[in-house]
Amino acid sequence: MVAESPSPTVQQALEVYTKGIQAWIRDDADTGEAWLSATVVSKEVTDTGVKIVLQSDDEDSREHVFESSFKLLEKNQGADLPPLRNPPKMENTDDLTSLSYLNEPSVLNTIRTRYMQKSIYTYSGIVLIAMNPFARVQLYEPDIIQQYSGRRRGELEPHLFAIAEDAYRQMIREQKNQTVVVSGESGAGKTVSAKYIMRYFATADDKEAVGKAVKASAGGMTEVEEQILATNPIMESFGNAKTTRNDNSSRFGKYIEIQFDKKCNIVGAKIRTYLLERSRLIFQPETERNYHIFYQLCAGIPLSERKEFELKDWTKFHYLNQSGTGTVPGVNDAEEFELTKSALSMVGISLQTQWQIFRLLAALLHIGNIEIGGRNDATLADSEPSLVIATKLLGIKTSEFRKWIIRKQIVTRSDKIITNLNPVQATVVRDSVAKYIYANLFEWLVSMVNESLSCHDEGVVNSFIGVLDIYGFEHFKKNSFEQFCINYANEKLQQQFNQHVFKLEQDEYVKEQINWEFIEFSDNQKCIEMIEARMGILSLLDEESRLPSGTDQGFCDKLIANFSTPAYKGYFKKPRFSNSAFTVVHYAHDVQYEAEGFIDKNKDTVPDEHLALLQNAQSEFLVEMLQTATAAAAEAAAATTPAPKANGPKRMNAAKKPTLGSIFKLSLISLMDTIGQTNVHYIRCIKPNEAKVQWVFEPNMVLSQLRACGVLETIRISCAGYPTRWTFEDFADRYYALVSSEYWDPNTSPDIRKLCTVILDSCITDTDKYQIGLTKIFFRAGQLAYMEKRRADRWNECVVLLQKNMRRFITRIRYMRTKDLAQRLQQVARKKMGMRKLELLRQERAVVSIQKYWRGYLARKQLETRRNFVTRLQAACRGVLARRAFGSFRENNAATQIQRLVRGYMQRKKYLAQREHVISIQTCVRRRQARQKLISLRQEARSATRLKEVSYKLENKVVELTQNLTQEKGEKKALQVQAAQLEIQVQSWQEKYQKLESKLQTLQSGSSDTQEELESLRATHVSLQGEHEQVKSKVEEQDKEIARLNAEVTRLRQQPPLKVSTQPVVQKDEDVAELKQQIAALKVQLSQSLKNGPRRQASLNTFGRNLSPSRMSPSPTTPGGRRGISPDNISPRGRSPTGANMAPFRRNSLTESKPIVYAEPDQIRPMSIDHIDTLRDVNGNPEEAIHAILHDEQVLEDEILEGLIRQLKIIPPNAQNPPSHKEVVFPAHIIGQGVTQMWRFGYLAESERLIFTVMDTIQKHCLSFSGEDTIVPCAFWLSNTHELLSLVCSTEQELEREMHFNAVNGRRAVGWHDFEKLVSTVKFELQCLEDNLYHHWLTELKQRLSKMAVPAIIESQSLPGFIAHDNNRFFNKFLSGSNQPAFSMDDLLSFMNQVYRAMKCYDIEPFVMEQGLTELLKLIGVTAFNDLVMRRNFNSWKRAMQIQYNITRLEEWCKGHEMSEAIIQLEHLMQAAKLLQLKKSSLDDIKIIYDVCWLLTPTQVQKLIQNYIVADYEEPISNDILRAVASRVSSSDSNDILLLDNVSLDDSPYEVPEPQLVVANTYLPSYLKLKQLQRLMGLMQLANQNRKLQRQDSL
Repeated sequence: MVAESPSPTVQQALEVYTKGIQAWIRDDADTGEAWLSATVVSKEVTDTGVKIVLQSDDEDSREHVFESSFKLLEKNQGADLPPLRNPPKMENTDDLTSLSYLNEPSVLNTIRTRYMQKSIYTYSGIVLIAMNPFARVQLYEPDIIQQYSGRRRGELEPHLFAIAEDAYRQMIREQKNQTVVVSGESGAGKTVSAKYIMRYFATADDKEAVGKAVKASAGGMTEVEEQILATNPIMESFGNAKTTRNDNSSRFGKYIEIQFDKKCNIVGAKIRTYLLERSRLIFQPETERNYHIFYQLCAGIPLSERKEFELKDWTKFHYLNQSGTGTVPGVNDAEEFELTKSALSMVGISLQTQWQIFRLLAALLHIGNIEIGGRNDATLADSEPSLVIATKLLGIKTSEFRKWIIRKQIVTRSDKIITNLNPVQATVVRDSVAKYIYANLFEWLVSMVNESLSCHDEGVVNSFIGVLDIYGFEHFKKNSFEQFCINYANEKLQQQFNQHVFKLEQDEYVKEQINWEFIEFSDNQKCIEMIEARMGILSLLDEESRLPSGTDQGFCDKLIANFSTPAYKGYFKKPRFSNSAFTVVHYAHDVQYEAEGFIDKNKDTVPDEHLALLQNAQSEFLVEMLQTATAAAAEAAAATTPAPKANGPKRMNAAKKPTLGSIFKLSLISLMDTIGQTNVHYIRCIKPNEAKVQWVFEPNMVLSQLRACGVLETIRISCAGYPTRWTFEDFADRYYALVSSEYWDPNTSPDIRKLCTVILDSCITDTDKYQIGLTKIFFRAGQLAYMEKRRADRWNECVVLLQKNMRRFITRIRYMRTKDLAQRLQQVARKKMGMRKLELLRQERAVVSIQKYWRGYLARKQLETRRNFVTRLQAACRGVLARRAFGSFRENNAATQIQRLVRGYMQRKKYLAQREHVISIQTCVRRRQARQKLISLRQEARSATRLKEVSYKLENKVVELTQNLTQEKGEKKALQVQAAQLEIQVQSWQEKYQKLESKLQTLQSGSSDTQEELESLRATHVSLQGEHEQVKSKVEEQDKEIARLNAEVTRLRQQPPLKVSTQPVVQKDEDVAELKQQIAALKVQLSQSLKNGPRRQASLNTFGRNLSPSRMSPSPTTPGGRRGISPDNISPRGRSPTGANMAPFRRNSLTESKPIVYAEPDQIRPMSIDHIDTLRDVNGNPEEAIHAILHDEQVLEDEILEGLIRQLKIIPPNAQNPPSHKEVVFPAHIIGQGVTQMWRFGYLAESERLIFTVMDTIQKHCLSFSGEDTIVPCAFWLSNTHELLSLVCSTEQELEREMHFNAVNGRRAVGWHDFEKLVSTVKFELQCLEDNLYHHWLTELKQRLSKMAVPAIIESQSLPGFIAHDNNRFFNKFLSGSNQPAFSMDDLLSFMNQVYRAMKCYDIEPFVMEQGLTELLKLIGVTAFNDLVMRRNFNSWKRAMQIQYNITRLEEWCKGHEMSEAIIQLEHLMQAAKLLQLKKSSLDDIKIIYDVCWLLTPTQVQKLIQNYIVADYEEPISNDILRAVASRVSSSDSNDILLLDNVSLDDSPYEVPEPQLVVANTYLPSYLKLKQLQRLMGLMQLANQNRKLQRQDSL
């Protein structure tokens, strides 16, 4: 046998199959996996062929042997070889075109891997593959929409929002209409995908477009956008139904044009529908339902209408109960009915018209219940209940409708013939009428929706984006006319898709200027011509339908006769076992169609008698609906049908109606023309399993859908040319190691294009295998695998070389260390031996010394023992003698003591007896004397003089009580006068309340702010009434107390005069004591009543003097959300008190009030001023000069507004030399001093005008700054505003103390109540101004910071040694050296330092500093975290190190600026950075991640791990770990979110700090040339000095 040598192409392909390489083998055992992974065990190359043995990765015992000859491999260019498997790192890629080995099993495995990780979207070039999860996923929230808004495709994870954004951007950039084609089989999720695409266009906020209306909030929509979304529930209710494959299957196709104006705002929409499944109305297969609207109507219609329409449960209607299924799990038809009604109202269909629609639907249900009897001829009774109800609801005659159901009329040239119908034919007529009415109702709904949504202004619509939700390829056990039309539409769409893909390939080659040849692709034009050509299937069907004797079998015979030719051999087949069916070879599958029913469904005609009856019905809605629908259909047909020739012969057939097939053909051609004029984007929806079980993947089913939707065809077309495209930079970075380092040394700045050329020349000898374009290198299929093998071999060689040298180095180091260790051990051993000998000598010498000292010790011990014995013996003898002598002495002493005690006792007893005798005698004598004195006192008490003295004292007490009573009456009159004044004031408030109530009625449709004003006034009225009732109750209590005192005085006066009695006076003493006690009690009660008597009435303003700022600063979540709400009027932030809106800020009582008058001017508070030099011309009283300055209000106001506010040069913040407090707040003190003087001298109206003008000027001045320019002025004036508020509060307290002091001394102030109202309003408006300044300041800071957060925290790399490059490029130094982030961490910290320094230097309250900086840090944390979570091809452990370092710098900044508690705002970001740094190689590592990152949700953890980039030296994350992480995600957990809630840039919560007690000063910088203010301050100082001198003279 002659040896065969393979060609270089085949040889190159075989070189890749080495031992250990993974490949795919077909699943011959039919386990449902389609393809199985296997590993090459051996490869045997013979002279004639090759043999490759592969072992299954799942079953070690299972082997697969591949054998082939070189001839066969040459014939197929190696396509028969087992498809190679991609490395694990590439199996999770989000774009199938980036796979190293682009083949069918690799595509299927990648989609499956991502689906098991709960990633349902994957790119395949221009196509987005969407897998239906059959579960709720958190991928469509408003935050996700805003994340994709403005992002280029590829920056974030694959998503249908990315496709929508790409279409939107191309519409703006290219000024060309766009189309998004959403296709797939039933249950794949087409309707939901189209719905979310429309929601994206309606809610996405494009802040880059010039002139585009900005959304009010995330997810906010205009009225037109809300109407567009409202079309979804309408179309779903009337056009969707439950099928075996889908609970919400669209039984029609629709194309929605979303219309945009020149500013890219949505201005309207237009809907086109295709091929509504009419037969579903009259019949549904088992487990399926009719259209949703009928079940919604039966479940949700109110009782009154239910009786009127005579509706029952769905089981009672023939059109609904045929399948036995009437409910959908998890769907409430009654709630859906309400949603449908609200959607109809949203698109402009009135409630009356809606009930007319529902009346028509009820009539259709009753038509289905009409029972037709008879055997040969159909019979129908006039009194049939359903017939009567249906005709009554339709408004037609019962007899006529009955007549033409069971009879038909044949019109000939000369006569009309009426014949009877059999029951089957009568039933068909009944059902055809129902289908006709429902189809026209559906068309009418579409026309009404289009009329409501379409933009009627000419020239406004600039472009549109169309969303095509079309049915996918269908292949059932029994396929009929509907499946034929659906598959015909998919043939057209597939042809357009193939041409579009081929055109993109061709454009890419032309753009890169490479040599290319025509690529063959599967063109299904022949199949389409067979269907739609002049003598095609549809034409033959129309021809047979127009014949009076046309049948389905005749149609089938014509097809077989016309297409059983060699020309259509590959597109048409005749079934073996059926003569009434035909097979069409579609691009996706061979489909056998049953010809039964084709003719009737194509005709879809209604008898003319029924048409006339319906068009002349009494129901105006029915007549109008049929006319509108017929006109719309005629207009659509006229737009798509060519005009007939004018001179053609008149024929009867010209007036006949078009068939359903011809209408569908023309509408489909029109649709393809529309799509052909737009730029098309494709979304292919895939149904992963037949049972609709969530997260279950059936490979064979998915593979068939990938073939049907054209994804695999796209890959095949790509592989036919140059499927692999690499930029020069990526190619050089990947394969630079294949050539010598002299070509790629970064220090020499190599030429990338030259380096790529050297690599290609050295690796690929056949130049046909690649093409070099302008920016890319194009490779044939299989070349990438060869390059990868060369790269792996090269790295293996390098690794072996490194291992060899490293092992030699390690072995030598180990030998040198062993030798050195042996020498050191010998040295140590010798040293130990010498030390041992020395130790023995020392021990011998020590033993001798020990023996010597031991013997001496024993001798001394023996001597000491004997001496101790003798000493103890002597001591014992001496002790015995001493004890004997002591016993004798003790006995003599005891006898002496006993004698002494006995003698003393005898003497004491004798003394006590004598003393008792003397005391007894004294007692008797004293008792006798006391008796004599008692007798004399009794006689004296009986005399009249004593009684007179007691009576005189009682009369004095009565007089005293009378005087007290008189004083109480005076105070009572004063209280009555005060109560009358309060009543008058309450009446005035009631009148105001009534006026405001009448005003409220005129403004009933006003905003919620007016309602808040009314509530505040009502609260004020209630509080005033409460205070009035309290005062009245106090007055009544005083009246009762005075009456009781009067009664007591009267009782005392009416007592009889005291008489002299001879009785004992002990009882009278008790009465006097009791009376004294009563008088004392009365005094106590009187003093108590005086202390609790009427005080100065509190301010009638609803917001008291000590009002909490939290109550006056509404939170951003309260309705209305406005700031600066005045107690009497609600005004927006930008109010201008000095303009037309000044009136609400003032009160009539203030403008007409009298000044505060003090009896003695000495009570005025002294002030300290240092402007005496400006008063040389003042000779008289300085108060007159002050009056003159205050009277010239305009000059004073101009100096304050211009000199102190607009033209003021603010001292810049300086940390080393900060300005003093008085240098910061002097404007507030000068303004406060001027206003205080106006209050003291009675200029209340002028002070009100001045203070409101100043506040308005400060607000406008601060709002004129933006960006970083707001830091200094807003901080400065925020501090001054709070200082002015504190100064006003302190002044109020000071004046209140003076008023009380004057009142105690009998000098009452006039107009205090008006002044109190003015101060309350000023304080409130100052708090509002402070809130407005803070809000504007924080808004500008957050807008600036939002642009810095991501570049500084996420993209900035300030940690040396861990620099991460994009895609881990080796050549990043010279490939993208200028690709630096817009802001660095130093810029961010510098910005924060500016803010903090301004706050600190301008004495902002610490509480305000804390809440402001906390809000900024929260913005940084949330913005950076959300960006990090959504990033793809970015997250690596090096990036995490950089982010961690940046966060640490920010933490150190917080700790260094006493903001340690605010670090919690960065916790999410810190844990995300930790997650990226932790190991992810085992399930135990994942548990550690969840323990460490306890704050992150499972969805966030999965997203971060899924987007993690594995470096070349890292082990890729296994699919088992990714699946384990995905299993923790729960779609039912509402707390398992992906993105954190965004921090609002336009709103910042603010709590106004409590005002402080401050002392006013008159510091005014010398550089300010403000003559009037300097003179005013000097006069105040002079007046103060005069008052001091007067006080010294008086003292």
